[in-house]
Amino acid sequence: MSYDGHNGTDFRLPTMAAQQAGVDVLAAASGRVLRRRDGMADTSVREAGRASVKDSECGNAVVIEHAAGWETQYCHMAKGSLRVEVGDRVEARQAIGRIGLSGLTEYPHLHFIVRHGGKIADPFAYGAPPNSCGAGRSLWQPSLQPLLAYRQRGILNAGFAAAPVTMATVESGDLDRKRPNIDATALVAYVRGIGLKAGDVQSLVVEGPSGQTIAENRAQPLQRDQAQTLIFAGLKRPAGGWDRRFFQARYVVLHEGKLVLERIFDIDLQ
Repeated sequence: MSYDGHNGTDFRLPTMAAQQAGVDVLAAASGRVLRRRDGMADTSVREAGRASVKDSECGNAVVIEHAAGWETQYCHMAKGSLRVEVGDRVEARQAIGRIGLSGLTEYPHLHFIVRHGGKIADPFAYGAPPNSCGAGRSLWQPSLQPLLAYRQRGILNAGFAAAPVTMATVESGDLDRKRPNIDATALVAYVRGIGLKAGDVQSLVVEGPSGQTIAENRAQPLQRDQAQTLIFAGLKRPAGGWDRRFFQARYVVLHEGKLVLERIFDIDLQ
């Protein structure tokens, strides 16, 4: 999934809570630190505005020079997390900093750029002719390629909440820390999907322990491709309290009537 003008690969974290817990950025290959920048705040560009990062869109960053004209660049790292200085020798898989929210970004991720001879190189399709698809060769180690295989659609977050769900509360990671219990005033299942396509039809059904449907959300077909979507379904606590503890949710995406994505998850209220 990409768009015109994007010159790297984004490795995204599922929530801000994951970023705050700390996720290391590792050098992709051995080399020497050519440039670095630190000191930029970890702030979403939605809050600070694009003008605040003009000429420093990469945020806190490291550039590493490798043999034979290769170069890698690591952007949007956390303020104060850089562990290398210009001129330092680094080894493959050495931690050089942590993923952050600096520069031109709205969510925590690493923007990873590869260059060869000063030109942008796609590490998933090196040497592919212009305007081609499925050509070129992977630069990743063979053992990593199954983990990095292209997935047309995906699920970034899924779970249960005790209150109405928004994109902001999912992104914050608060929902993971505040799971519903037996005293919850509501029970809401939610799923944030990424990479869904025009025509996809989402449904989210919540069932009780006997398999009966107690809440559902059957969405209309998507009108266009979407980078991310949020769907939820839930119910308020009955007047007499929860008479059952176990609930299961089933999220399904259909395209032209065929199943293309599915996730089943459950909760046992304590």
